[in-house]
Amino acid sequence: MIASREWSRPEPAPDMTDFIDTHAHLDHCDGTPATLVDEAVRVGVTAIIQSGTDAQSSELAVEMAERFPAVYATVGVHPHEAGAVGGGDMSRLAELAAHPKVVGIGETGLDYYRNRSPQADQKRVFAAEMELAQNLALPVIIHTRRADVDSIPLLREHAAGTTVLLHCFSLPERLEELLSYGFYISFAGNVTFKKALALQEAARTVPADRFIIETDAPYLGPEPFRGRPNTPAKVRHTYEFIAALRGVSVEELAARVWQNTDAVFPKLAAHLKGGGASGS
Repeated sequence: MIASREWSRPEPAPDMTDFIDTHAHLDHCDGTPATLVDEAVRVGVTAIIQSGTDAQSSELAVEMAERFPAVYATVGVHPHEAGAVGGGDMSRLAELAAHPKVVGIGETGLDYYRNRSPQADQKRVFAAEMELAQNLALPVIIHTRRADVDSIPLLREHAAGTTVLLHCFSLPERLEELLSYGFYISFAGNVTFKKALALQEAARTVPADRFIIETDAPYLGPEPFRGRPNTPAKVRHTYEFIAALRGVSVEELAARVWQNTDAVFPKLAAHLKGGGASGS
């Protein structure tokens, strides 16, 4: 693992709003993780959750969490990688999840849009990760793309008693139903797109205690950065957009997102409360 002493935490600008980026892929971004974290912290992003997509990237997520005080990790297997999962992968994820800065399982789920892994393998790995999340009392972070016909029933069957977070929310037509199951909603930069009217209505009307905000960097750059690589520093634009939709100040929205993040990721909240933000 990478020692945290290799990086010094930059100071945010004075009187800066305290943001969190609840889902990013620093390993997919242009630029070094150190530069990306530095840029984010300087504009008030005091925590970033780095998402694993397979065993190797999950190990890297934990290394980043050890190296950077502002970074936390989730560990999991993305549906694109499900076809390559072997018998030892779930055991390895369980080992990684014991780390004090690993705060959830995922991202996991189903993707029938690209179908880069056989659907049977996607379902098998998805069920295994939900079981892992249940056993470890960790939230499960869900990727579902053109697959809700299967992903939602599987969640209801296998994730009972588990906190479910729908990452990069894309099912506004099912918002009320999904809220009725107790699921949490995460909005990414695509909510700012000019034609995303249904998604914007979901962001406006979702109960105040049931949503959080992410970048999914380097994907889905918010306006005015659409079509360009996203970074955690740009999450503030999504906060500003949703705050305007909901008729609240950015500061009020950011405080609410932190409260909701504490509810979704209690291990992160406990780590911060215990003074662990300065490193593992």
